[in-house]
Amino acid sequence: MRRYSPLCLLLGLFFALTARAELPADYRVVLLTENFPPFNMATNNKNFARDQNIQGLSADIVREMFKRAGIAYNLTLRFPWARIYKQTLETPNHGLFSTSLSEARRPLFKWVGPIAQYQSVLVGLEGSAPRLDNLDQARAYRIGAYRSAAVSQHLERLGFTPHNALRDQENLRKLQRGQIDLWATSDPVWRVYAKEQGVSGLSTVLSFETSQLYLALNKDIPDEVVERLQAALEQMRDEGYGSCAKNPELC
Repeated sequence: MRRYSPLCLLLGLFFALTARAELPADYRVVLLTENFPPFNMATNNKNFARDQNIQGLSADIVREMFKRAGIAYNLTLRFPWARIYKQTLETPNHGLFSTSLSEARRPLFKWVGPIAQYQSVLVGLEGSAPRLDNLDQARAYRIGAYRSAAVSQHLERLGFTPHNALRDQENLRKLQRGQIDLWATSDPVWRVYAKEQGVSGLSTVLSFETSQLYLALNKDIPDEVVERLQAALEQMRDEGYGSCAKNPELC
């Protein structure tokens, strides 16, 4: 067994403490999120909430991650997504979750994760939805999506022109009224919305992409913060956070 001298142990402790002391004593990250159940959502189902009035799988993981990393934060849920995305992109000391890491987004932020994952899907009305073998076949149909969301952006990069709604839930009614043929959304998110609104008779027509969810941090965030948060998350992952065992509703 390797033995370390008391001096080596003291030096290691000193460097660990000084590394964590690089941040100002009053340092705090401003965290933003949106309603994206079951990952993050307001306890009252409204479009504004703060701190403990925000729940969900990702919210719980992020809270624990910041606690273990010893970094203070404020947490606010706002609407719409495009607004808080832009705010995080442009404002120092801001972070945003849950968001997917695409190649287009990669250079815009510093990233911690993955926190969780979801499946991009096309949803239709049972009995009348088109049968699709691949995504290219969906070009012949009217597709509703959520403005500025990763699923919509993915389709746009592929040359689709989705009918973007300000709220993802609006696509439920559009589908029922025949205003769109397919709803491009996320699983399990769409199932949560359908249950909340008492909508049945929907099914997944096509699954076309698996995406992992991250915490996106403004590029001015110190690397020290990113490293400590990622280390905390790795430790949590070893303990089963975000796994099917702890969260079977996601799997």
